[in-house]
Order: sequence, then structure tokens, then C-alpha cells
Amino acid sequence: MYKKILLPTDGSAYADQEVERVKNILAEDGEVIVLSVAGLLTSSAFQSRKKVKKVNDKLKKDAQRYVDNMAAKFDDDVKVTKMVVRGFPSDAINEVANNEGVDLIVISATGKSGLHRFVLGSVTENVLKNSEVDVLLVHNE
Repeated sequence: MYKKILLPTDGSAYADQEVERVKNILAEDGEVIVLSVAGLLTSSAFQSRKKVKKVNDKLKKDAQRYVDNMAAKFDDDVKVTKMVVRGFPSDAINEVANNEGVDLIVISATGKSGLHRFVLGSVTENVLKNSEVDVLLVHNE
């Protein structure tokens, strides 16, 4: 049983399977940290600061919604900490894992896909390669 589990989410449709895995391996007095990483755009000569701020605000709001939805899947007797951070997803996930002293990261084999995944690469793969803690890879049905 694990005392402290990090459960990153990108709002993909696999939350139920990840939550079930966590419920099965979380110690009775354990804690789950539900994390979403919001992107952060910077302004350029082609976009106004106002437009960039609007996009960044939406990214953060979406990330908070993902965290709230995932956290709501746990019973009230489970200690759940909700976190939204900014940064590159795999780096931020590993940084939070190290800073919070988690025992395990539970992450999906697949998440968001298409051009977004192609441009950024596989978040899951980078977490696996660079994590200093154990990682449970959930293969989704």
C-alpha cells in the first residue's frame, strides 16, 4: 500500500480507470495529490499581451476543472490534495513528485493525442524516463 500517490490528469477520458487503480493501492491513511499542469504562453510580436493573458487564464481554468473532476471521483474519507501548476507537463509532474515526497505516480499510457501530442512528445514516456519515484502505468481499455 502506498501512503502518498501523485495522480496527474490532462482531462482525458481515462480518469475512472486511474482512480480505481489508486483506490486499490492507497493506504487507509494515505493521500492522493491530483495534479494538472497548465500551459503558459508568452507574448510575442504577433500576439497582444491581452490575448495571451486570456489564453493563459483559460488554460489554468481548464486545468483546475480537470483536477476538480478527478478529485470528485474519490470518497469523502480519502485525503485528496488538488494542485494546478504551470510548466512543461512531464517536468512539472516529476518536480511535484519530488517536492511532495510521493511514493508513486499513477499515469495513463495514453492521454490527449493528435497534433498536441506529436508536438510535445509523450508526457508519459518522459515521466517514465526521468522519474525518481516508482511509476504505475495504467493501460486503458
